[in-house]
Order: sequence, then structure tokens, then C-alpha cells
Amino acid sequence: MVTTLLVVVIVLAIAFDYINGFHDAANSIATIVSTKVLSPFQAVLWAALFNFAAYFYFTDHKVANTIAKTVVENFITLEVILAGLIAAITWNLFTWWFGIPSSSSHTLIGGFAGAGMAKAATLGAGIMSAINLAPILKVVAFIVLAPVIGMIISVIISIIILHISKNARPSVAEKWFKRLQLLSSAALSFTHGGNDAQKVMGIIYVAMVASNVLKTGDAMPEWVPISCYAAIGLGTMSGGWKIVKTMGSKITKVNAFEGVAAETAGAVTLGITEHFGIPVSTTHTITGSIVGVGLLKRVSAVRWGVTVSLLWAWVLTIPVSATLAGIVYGVIHLFF
Repeated sequence: MVTTLLVVVIVLAIAFDYINGFHDAANSIATIVSTKVLSPFQAVLWAALFNFAAYFYFTDHKVANTIAKTVVENFITLEVILAGLIAAITWNLFTWWFGIPSSSSHTLIGGFAGAGMAKAATLGAGIMSAINLAPILKVVAFIVLAPVIGMIISVIISIIILHISKNARPSVAEKWFKRLQLLSSAALSFTHGGNDAQKVMGIIYVAMVASNVLKTGDAMPEWVPISCYAAIGLGTMSGGWKIVKTMGSKITKVNAFEGVAAETAGAVTLGITEHFGIPVSTTHTITGSIVGVGLLKRVSAVRWGVTVSLLWAWVLTIPVSATLAGIVYGVIHLFF
């Protein structure tokens, strides 16, 4: 049965996807804007187009399935999902306001898990009994692995490109790199859409199961993925200029060649993790890729002070979101 609370949860979930889009816009467009291949307006339109285009390719929904299994089904209620979404939206807006490229994926997972643990506490059960450790540990492991993989792949791609173009005239090479950056940024936006839109799809699915609109194992209604991909695309069009500045210039100065290498590495990493249903952070992945191209120049080319600050945001996102969700659930529990 469709209830008012279910409608509220679905609307908030799609709103989160929209926020995810403008929060993570920098992941796809920071390097292409900083190298002046496209203007900011052109870049967000380009990224949004490929965010939505991912709908037609990523049909297995493995990442959505992983997110849906984060909390044990017995502890999933609309109130739990509502609390998780409120916490995730709050942390996303906070980090966006201060220009911190934190992970929208991790704040959603942390919020959902934290609310589930709070639910378990109110029932007198052990809080850890509310979460499935396997997907949580996988997500936690890739807080470290995703940027490292992105960094390694970006170094390898950079070396390959340098070897191929070693005899090219600099002016000709630069022209080709700028053309190739259109393709690499499109690939990154495409895999970003495929990875991140699925996370909200998983949340909406479990909300519908919790409301008995669907049964576990039922096919997802087609309007769910269409809505999620459209929301993240529209969010990307809104941009996230504070984070663009951090990603495009504060970590390391990026030229067109390095933009191609970093974006291609990010796209490859996201494609691999999506294939295995691992909900990784697009933000962490592209940050690692940008660090990789910086390291290839020299270690001092990377502004390590900025990078360390980002690491703190990454480490804190899941526990802070989980704590916020627990508090929100406690408030909601008083009224429902």
C-alpha cells in the first residue's frame, strides 16, 4: 500500500540523487574546466548527458542490490530509511558548502546503516545485528582501494600516452589531448552515472519492500531507474563550483594530457567496480587518479596538505553520517 510516508521517502531519495549530482559534478568536469577544454556551462551539460545515458547500459543493478542489503531486512522500516536519507542529505550539503569533496555514496551507506543500528537498539537487540557486515566491509575496504587503484591506473595510462606521443610536436599533441579529454570526461560521467544512480535505486527498492508495495525479489519498476538517472543528471547540470576548484587545481595543477589520463583511469576503475557490484566513491576514485598524474611529474607537485584534509573527510563520512542518522531516528521514533 502506498502511504504518505513512502511518498516522502521516495521524494527525499530522488532529492538526494539530485544533490549527489551537483555535489559530485566536480568529479566529471573539474579537469576539463581547469584545462579550458569546455566552459563550465558546456562541461556540466556534457557531463549530465552522459550521466543519464548510463541508464541505457547499466541494467544489471548490481550496485543497487549491494546497497539494498546493507541493513538486515528485519530492521528496515520507512522510518529507518527516512532517518538515513535526512542524515545523508545533511552531510552532503554541509560538505558541499565548505567545498569538501566527500563521498555521497558513503554518506548514504553510513546513514542507512546508522539508522538501522538505532532501530536495533530500540528493540533491545545488539546494534551490529542490524547490518550485514559483508557489504559494509567491502565498502570500507574500497575507501582505501578505490583511490589507490585509480592512482595506479592513471600512472600506467600516463606512461603509455607519453610513450605513444614522445615524438609528437607539443602543439599538435596538446590539440589531440584536448579532443581526447572530451571522450575521457564523457567516459567518467557515464560510469559515474552508472555507479551513483544505482545507490538511490537500492534505497527506493527497499522502501517499497518495507511498505509491501513490492516483495523481496520482485523486479524494480522501470520508473525508479529512469527517475534516479534523470535526477543525478539534473543535479550535475546545477554544478558544484566550490568542489570543482578543489578537484581541478588545489590537489595538483592539471593539463589536458593529465586530464585525459586521470579521467580515463577514473572511468576504468568505476567500470570495474560496477561490474562486481561494489558501491565505491566516485570522489575518492578521481581524487586518486589526479594524485597519480601529479606523482608522475614529481612528488612535490601534489599539494599533500589539501590531500590529507580530504582524507579526513573520507574517514569521517561513514561514522558521522551513521551518528546523525541514529539521532534523527531517535527523534522520529518519538512520533511514529
